[in-house]
Amino acid sequence: MHLHILGICGTFMGSLAQLAKAQGHKVTGSDQGIYPPMSDQLAQAGIDVIAGFDPEQLDPAPDYVIVGNAMSRGNPAVEYVLDRGLPYISGPDWMGKYLLADKWVMAVAGTHGKTTTSSMLAWILEFGGMNPGYLIGGVPENFSTSARLTDSNFFIIEADEYDTAFFDKRSKFVHYHPRTLVMNNLEFDHADIFDDLAAIERQFHHLVRTVPSTGQVIYPVDNAALQRVIAQGCWSEQALLNHSGGWMVEAMLADCSQFNVLYRGENVASVIWKLSGEHNMANALAAIVAARHVGIEPHIAAEALAEFQSVKRRMELVGEVGVKGGGDSIRIYDDFAHHPTAIKLTLSGAKAAQQVQKRRGRLIAVLEPRSNTMKLGEHKAKLAASVEDADASYWLEPEGLSWSLTDAVSGMKNQQVFDTVEALEQQLLADIKSGDDVVMMSNGSFSGIHRSLLAKLLDRVAVEKKGELL
Repeated sequence: MHLHILGICGTFMGSLAQLAKAQGHKVTGSDQGIYPPMSDQLAQAGIDVIAGFDPEQLDPAPDYVIVGNAMSRGNPAVEYVLDRGLPYISGPDWMGKYLLADKWVMAVAGTHGKTTTSSMLAWILEFGGMNPGYLIGGVPENFSTSARLTDSNFFIIEADEYDTAFFDKRSKFVHYHPRTLVMNNLEFDHADIFDDLAAIERQFHHLVRTVPSTGQVIYPVDNAALQRVIAQGCWSEQALLNHSGGWMVEAMLADCSQFNVLYRGENVASVIWKLSGEHNMANALAAIVAARHVGIEPHIAAEALAEFQSVKRRMELVGEVGVKGGGDSIRIYDDFAHHPTAIKLTLSGAKAAQQVQKRRGRLIAVLEPRSNTMKLGEHKAKLAASVEDADASYWLEPEGLSWSLTDAVSGMKNQQVFDTVEALEQQLLADIKSGDDVVMMSNGSFSGIHRSLLAKLLDRVAVEKKGELL
């Protein structure tokens, strides 16, 4: 079958393309923004990508046009598909019908932690010898790609609540029909497509309705929104997190780099790993419980997590200036956090890690609030509290913001707002001191400031050392 994908370079659609290619289909596609890492992955998979949406790319007609959710009416290729009556389908619908139909689907949903928890779960199953397939909205560092297809019965998918396509406004995840469902948490997000939290809860309940009675729904009992979702009806077995009669975690170190897993009050596993933060500990608990549903005992999952390497752009160490691992080195991190809760949890974990590691410098947060929800101003009142654990915060005001970032962060301690990446970088170069941890936080590329700043800091150290020798 020849599949042509409109909007192929998005994380989900690009991963879908690779899975379809692995199934033996001929896969082509097109997009406006064609750049690494997805462009590299598609090239390695032997998938031809066309720049732009000229209708000529659809002549001769493919067997199916898969339409990405970034496509809208008025797009030349979309209009051609509709005018010519070409068969078309959304990416999630195609996944559900042609790839997941005969699989034991393990889906991870929630406002925060989907990518990390999905990656943990995939690695636990891999460690346990189950060779799972997966599609994850990031690149797990224990694997080489964001998606793969295997002959395993198990498939792990990051279950996004964003809408499916211009012709299907249901959430993507209703197409996946999981047998094991993790719901990490639920808050208001995606203000560009949802009116309020109740609207998102309704979509989550649609997801719960698709889980069979022999399946399992895993969720924390202390999340009020998820409690409301479950109250609308649940016909499957439930595994309760953060509940004395179910599953709990107990941190052994302040940064959560060591913790115990408790089931009905009994210690069933202990985890010692490279990650930190309460949010990652919560993600790990969800992954451990999900893995148990398919037969991997918690102590085996704990062994797997000891070797877990995290996910690119989730507190990813870009580089270190100075003695590696030393208390006086400058460390630059890249983090995807773009919601105030995620920002707060990430910085809280980073601060705790600094204290446990006896770091001598400051925690500096560098933020670009560029998500659609941020730009609409939905979270502006929460920004100050989100960076309370940082010793200083530097903000880039992106173009198209409908509100004043300067006004939103005024009154915060040690904050500065910049109009350009260049001005922001120059100020960081002037202000950063030995021992500082610098966390770059954006759901975009942040104009490559991570590596640019690192390179200039390394150059500065080299010049200083040369001066000492003279």
